[in-house]
Amino acid sequence: MDDRSETPTDTRTDPPLMSRHGPARPAHPVVLDSPHSGRHFPADFGAAIDEQALRDGEDCFIDDLWRPAAKRGIPLLAAEFARTYIDPNRHAGDIDLDLMEAGQWPDDYQPSGKAALGKALVWRLLDDGRPIYDRRLGVAELRGRIARCHAPYHAALRGLLDAAHAEFGVVYHLNCHSMNAVGGSMGEGGAGQPRADMVLGDRDGTTCAPAFTTFVRDALTAMGYNVAVNDPFKGVELVRAHADPAAGRHSLQLEVNKRLYMDSATLQRHAGFDALQADLMALLDALCARFAPPGRPG
Repeated sequence: MDDRSETPTDTRTDPPLMSRHGPARPAHPVVLDSPHSGRHFPADFGAAIDEQALRDGEDCFIDDLWRPAAKRGIPLLAAEFARTYIDPNRHAGDIDLDLMEAGQWPDDYQPSGKAALGKALVWRLLDDGRPIYDRRLGVAELRGRIARCHAPYHAALRGLLDAAHAEFGVVYHLNCHSMNAVGGSMGEGGAGQPRADMVLGDRDGTTCAPAFTTFVRDALTAMGYNVAVNDPFKGVELVRAHADPAAGRHSLQLEVNKRLYMDSATLQRHAGFDALQADLMALLDALCARFAPPGRPG
């Protein structure tokens, strides 16, 4: 039986690490990932604030919004561990030295500037500036988080992208996120700054062909959404690390404003969820039709 006709499955680890939704063999050259929708707080987290507060960093329901993509033969990788525990959308060497014992990290050190916001590989601050820890982290502790969560997530995403690229000779990767409606005191773009309905990030045109960004922007704009490009989010490590436009590997970050589908105070979906989900699936259908390789149906 062709794998594309089988019912999509979820593959979970115990304790949860990540989920893959969709068939093993992709039906289209499109791959999705949701790195920040996880709600699992490992026992060794050791945070000084409660789990409800730690969900400030969560892209709530983003995996649910995009999950119907699996029925279209489009794989979706979703992290299950909390973003505030370790952020897969950071380089493994993007260490906040203010969070480390003795302020030192002996391994590869590649700061991105996110530590100034308290949002490096392991978050030190919430968006509103509250500290997450009342202690510093040890080297062995952080190495463990990288080995258990960060490295496997990147390997799993690379596997999905490689499979699509091998099948079609090209792959279009949507890195799926949500954002607060207004920037917090430690947020991108400045405190109190209202944000567009959607923000696309291609790291100033370096992670995908311009036609990919333009198509997604124009499709969402035609649906009535206000779309910004690289403002204030340009895309971070997952689109940087897994993109190679010259080799047919195109990665684009897509941020959805939380006010479109949920109440940020209660962390519950509201009536806009279904309409937004339908629009996102229409975007995927249009994307598959537009970027189907020559000789293949969209």
